[in-house]
Parts: sequence; structure tokens; C-alpha cells
Amino acid sequence: MASTNIKTIPVRALDGGELDLAAFDGPLLVVNVASKCGLTPQYTALEKLAQDYQGRGLTVVGAPCNQFNGQEPGSAEEIAEFCSATYGVTFPMTEKLDVNGPDAHPLFAELTTTPDADGKAGDVEWNFEKFLVSKDGAVLARFRPATVPDAPEVVAAIEAAL
Repeated sequence: MASTNIKTIPVRALDGGELDLAAFDGPLLVVNVASKCGLTPQYTALEKLAQDYQGRGLTVVGAPCNQFNGQEPGSAEEIAEFCSATYGVTFPMTEKLDVNGPDAHPLFAELTTTPDADGKAGDVEWNFEKFLVSKDGAVLARFRPATVPDAPEVVAAIEAAL
């Protein structure tokens, strides 16, 4: 388990302002996202989770990343427009950031210390990797990209975190 409170790590919003993760009282589902990926349709299920669980405290947080085959090439404005127009995304988004390597954002440097269900920690494998963070900022679970946002194991973990 991560020792750092994820919610205390400073991160900027897609619009350039501050995104204070600690301002969200409940758990977070942090997902590295991309607009031009085969997994991009996962935005639909992420938005549905955001809508279905917002009243119970869950906040989905998208983190655009261009590290996987350049699948998030757009500007902040282009990303925001695509997500809103194509998938009706209403959940908060961070600025575009690196999730792996020497320039990995501190948020992902900490998130990736958490192992997945198979016990494997380390680099994010691809776009749409999901990290469930408790209301207290501890990483509870990690789901690899192929695990869809509304998979039974993800929903069960969210329910347990609420």
C-alpha cells in the first residue's frame, strides 16, 4: 500500500487551474485517459460511474497522457472539447501528464507503487489503467487497462470504499 496520502499531491486541472484532490470528500477513481485509443470508449462507463456514484461520494478523475503511441496529442482545449462532445464527460480532468518514466507526475509515481490483483506494481501498462483511492488518500486497488470501469470487481471495490 502507498504510504503517501494521494489527495495531498498537487496536480493541475486540464484548464490550468489547481485541482485539489483533497477537496473531494469520498473515494477517487484515478484513470489515465487518451482520446485516440482503442480503449477510449471506456469514457462512457467512466462517466456512468461518475454519475451513478457522485451522490455517494465517488469522484472519477481523468488524467490525460500522451505516453502510449501518442494517443493523446491534443491541447488541453481539444481534449476537453473531445471528452465533452463525444462522451459527455463531466468529471474532473488533470492537465496532460506523464504516468511513467523519469518525468512521471508525482501522483502516478506514487500510484504505481500499488500492485494490481496479480501482485504486480510498477509502470502503467497502457491508457485507461484505474486506481481506486480511499477517502483518506490511500490506494485501495489497481485495475489494468483491459478491466472495464463497470467490471464487477471494480464496482465491488468502489462499493466497499464508499
